[in-house]
Amino acid sequence: MELLSNPDIWIAFLTLCALEIVLGIDNIIFISILTSRLPQEQQAKARQIGLSLAMIMRVGLLFSISWLMQLTAPLFTVAGNELSGRDLILLLGGLFLMYKSVKEIHAKVEDADKTNEKGKKLSFSSVITQIILVDLIFSLDSVITAVGMVEHIEVMIAAVVVSVGVMMLAAAPISNFVNRHPAVKILALAFLIMIGVALVGESLDFHIPKGYIYFAMAFSVAVEFINIRIKSRT
Repeated sequence: MELLSNPDIWIAFLTLCALEIVLGIDNIIFISILTSRLPQEQQAKARQIGLSLAMIMRVGLLFSISWLMQLTAPLFTVAGNELSGRDLILLLGGLFLMYKSVKEIHAKVEDADKTNEKGKKLSFSSVITQIILVDLIFSLDSVITAVGMVEHIEVMIAAVVVSVGVMMLAAAPISNFVNRHPAVKILALAFLIMIGVALVGESLDFHIPKGYIYFAMAFSVAVEFINIRIKSRT
């Protein structure tokens, strides 16, 4: 009851919810792109499983805060850069995002017919496995943000649950919109490459302010919305 009556706690909770939702947009986009390779009747189920796993993973990491904080301790040094467990996860995660996004763009642009065939053959389990890897990458960043902002684990867990709930509600409309507009899908994949580069840079202590990334994304999306609106009127 003391937490509920404290206005500072509510401000921290709402701020953290907003940040978690913003950080979760990348997760939703990647899950939407992955699940689009499945048959239509399996896509919603895969999205729900993927986001549920994201919530479980984030809450689990929150309960392992002491272990999570140890991930920031340097393990070894490469070319003058100290690398921790967190850095290694971000490095491998960034490379994975870049590889997967470039591969999807190549398939979409250069090999559209074969992409459709691949989409039919892609198994449900392989999509879920890739979603788990992506969830781990984005969950680590999300949880470290939560730990840095709020002291009470109850507030962190509540913010994570609320943000994932919002993500679940938004996943279907976002997925449908991305799948309806091929140009938006390419734009989303380009964003994921940019995020992958940012993760690799973060792992090597080269920090790219997230405000720049999100501004570039918002500006590009706004321009694409204008293009879609113009095309719909012609």
